[in-house]
Amino acid sequence: MKHFTTEEWIDFVNQAVSPGELADMEKHLKEGCKSCQRTVSMWQRVQRSAVAEKNYQPPAEALRVVKAAFVAAGLKGQRKESSSRISVLFDSFLQPVVEGARSAATDSRQMLYRADPFQIDLQIEAKPGSNNLMVTGQLLDLSNPGIAGKDVNVTLSNLRGHVVHAVSNQHGEFTCDIKNSGDLQITFVGSHGEPIVISLRDALGRLSQDDK
Repeated sequence: MKHFTTEEWIDFVNQAVSPGELADMEKHLKEGCKSCQRTVSMWQRVQRSAVAEKNYQPPAEALRVVKAAFVAAGLKGQRKESSSRISVLFDSFLQPVVEGARSAATDSRQMLYRADPFQIDLQIEAKPGSNNLMVTGQLLDLSNPGIAGKDVNVTLSNLRGHVVHAVSNQHGEFTCDIKNSGDLQITFVGSHGEPIVISLRDALGRLSQDDK
């Protein structure tokens, strides 16, 4: 009894054989070759799965979350290099607070960073009546004292799938409104095209249970 190769059975399942070959292979199966019957059955299941997969469309919300995750992942490998160039000049959370207020979340935070070639002034505020944060910033070009970092692309992510984009104006200022997940990541492009990433865990301190 003549047996056929796996490649020939794949062509058989995909209807890519000549009429003469088709007749010979069908005859072979009818003669009861168990090995070839198992091979054909397996590749028929593979074909059905491939057709079903091609017709499947994931929910738009799932696609949006995955794409946002890939954006963050693309920067992940470069974050270690860029973070070494970032220094915190001021953080209002590091300043002394009044007695009894240390464990409470606050409604605003101010920070000043140096990330060559920029100095970045950031302010984060809880938006009244919503679960959003208002992030305001200004970029100054340290390589040109007194010159604002204008036309800089800024990307803000809450690390939960919500990403917003902004461009600094002629004064180096930008504003973003984003859903409050508790965490923030701010990314902008340096003078040589490399990403500068600022990550803030607990951007406004501990969230209440209602905010999570």
